[in-house]
Amino acid sequence: MTTKTEHEGRPPIHWAMVGRQPEQETFRALLDEGQPATQALYVYGPGGVGKTTLLKEFRSLCRARDVDHTRIDGRDTDATPDAFLGVLAAWLGLDSTSTVQEALATRTSKAVIIVDTYEKLAPLDNWLRENLLPELSAQVIVVLAGRTPPGVAWKSDPAWRRGIQPLALRNLAPADCREFFDRHTIPEGQREAVLRFTHGHPLALALVADAFAQRPELQFQPEATPDVIQALLDQFISKVPGPAHRRALEACALLRSTTESLLAAMLAMPEVSELFDWLRNLSFVDMGPQGIYPHDLAREALVADLRWRNPDWYAELHNRARGYYQQRLQQGGSQEQHILFDYIFLHRDNPVVRASFDWQSSGSAYSDIMRPDDLPALRAMVSEHEGEESAAVAAMWLDMFPEHCVVFREGGGVPAGFLLLLPLEQIDRARRQDDPGVEAALSFLDRNAPLREGERATLFRFWMARDGYQQVSPVQSLIVVNVVMHYLMTPGLAYTLMPCAQPDFWMLAFSYADLARLKEADFELGGKAYGVYGHDWRVRPPMAWLDLLAERELAMSPQVKPAARSGGLVVLSQPDFVESVREALRKYLQPAVLRENPLLQSRLLLDKSGGDSTPADAIAALQQLLAETAEALKSTPRKEKLYRALHMTYFNPVGNQEDAAEALNLPFSTYRRHLRQAIDELTDLLWRQEIGT
Repeated sequence: MTTKTEHEGRPPIHWAMVGRQPEQETFRALLDEGQPATQALYVYGPGGVGKTTLLKEFRSLCRARDVDHTRIDGRDTDATPDAFLGVLAAWLGLDSTSTVQEALATRTSKAVIIVDTYEKLAPLDNWLRENLLPELSAQVIVVLAGRTPPGVAWKSDPAWRRGIQPLALRNLAPADCREFFDRHTIPEGQREAVLRFTHGHPLALALVADAFAQRPELQFQPEATPDVIQALLDQFISKVPGPAHRRALEACALLRSTTESLLAAMLAMPEVSELFDWLRNLSFVDMGPQGIYPHDLAREALVADLRWRNPDWYAELHNRARGYYQQRLQQGGSQEQHILFDYIFLHRDNPVVRASFDWQSSGSAYSDIMRPDDLPALRAMVSEHEGEESAAVAAMWLDMFPEHCVVFREGGGVPAGFLLLLPLEQIDRARRQDDPGVEAALSFLDRNAPLREGERATLFRFWMARDGYQQVSPVQSLIVVNVVMHYLMTPGLAYTLMPCAQPDFWMLAFSYADLARLKEADFELGGKAYGVYGHDWRVRPPMAWLDLLAERELAMSPQVKPAARSGGLVVLSQPDFVESVREALRKYLQPAVLRENPLLQSRLLLDKSGGDSTPADAIAALQQLLAETAEALKSTPRKEKLYRALHMTYFNPVGNQEDAAEALNLPFSTYRRHLRQAIDELTDLLWRQEIGT
């Protein structure tokens, strides 16, 4: 956790780590050891728990020891070996990626490779574990940081069980929170309320600090059980330096990433450098190669508040962003795919689009041209999902039009899916008979929308992911982007047609995108039926189509402020977890009091009761969890004594503790010792479930 010190004007922010001493000491020991026994650290934890902040401290420790190091962010790097090695080559000052592994294998001085947002590089996991990391010199330390713990392959490999050390980040312990309060202008009388409300969640604490920095007279009085981030942002944005700052914050929340020029366009202001710097220095705003962006939780809360509070301004910001992206698209260049992702991001809150696009992982694969040696893999893909007759047709068209195929690759260059865009105007009349899909499409056009001289028509004849076929997935999301690029970048495009194996599944999404159901163009092949959707670009050209989508996005966006959520995950620190278990035991038979116990929002309770359970169901699940876990203490005669102490004290009490000791026929001191041991063992069992060990 880092803190910042505010002064008048726009001074630099001073960072100081709070907490995470064990993690820092682990990393410090690796830097200081001559031959580290551990080659890799794997830092993991949910969003907002402070992974990136800890990595910044790791980098500071490297600088203090003059250790060469680099940071790779999974959000900004293609999930391919070539891209990963390219970043390392630039760091090492090498001209070719082919020499990176050799340079790192022969390294004699300490070096550190830090990889943040590792979940975005999931396709590289096997390659890193099996190919790159084993070849590194013992002097090269790798730190991987992501939201999920190491996969089974890391744990099942005997070498990596010793070579990698997982570091699970939890919320800050109460003592660390109090140190955080000491570094800020948070009034003494409000600190306990803040601690109870945030449970030591680092992002929430940072928001508290920002809120008090902006508004020193703030009285921290959150509602009983609201969403932490929403409630804190409500207090933060109630008094920012000025109206322009608030508008800048709202624009930043709406956009995938924000640059100074884009912010100027969003606010219709010629000079926004002061506002951009203010945004960049907020605790919940981070920076990347494409610009600045707010933390996911903060973004969600800000946009929900804006859409409810000022829908007209929300619509205006949306329109300004759309205009900016359209202008960039019309200018062309090498950034079309990136701009389209930014454009589609504007529609993420629409329920139809949200259900049809993989927002979390859409950057994990990449688009590429088709290579001659791809044909067997692509044919096998079609055969698996559509049958051998369809595969033969695909092989025919891929052989004839390889330049019209886009292949989506994962780490190592392996095809993870593809899109074949058949130019119908180029297909010989004799060839159309060889494919029922092409025959149906051309027959439909002949009857309903004949092509004129110079016009083009495209049939997205095959589109699929190797895993998941035509369902929503990262590869499917890249297919969508490439299809839209084709819409916008193809001169003379008159008509496009898209066949689907499950047309009903895509009905809402395609209708939203103004694709009409063309039953006349449906066809069968290999015993499978395909439904077809299409769009006439002469009737609604690309720019008018984008305007229509914008109108639909704004019309379908929810305008009712969502109810405050009480069931968000709370990643309790171990001391807080222990105290919550003790309190739950003391209040086991008081459901009204258990309602406030933080364990109700812990991972093991949410897994057991479900995130959408009623409060009564969640309380019952907590009581059942305590009782069932305590049953494990009956496994041995010694632990049977411990269980009886718990049972007679909390689960089926016979009175006060003196009464329990008498009922168990034990001296009071012996009873107390049994009870303490029972609570410790029960808490340890629950903690192991919570952290998944």
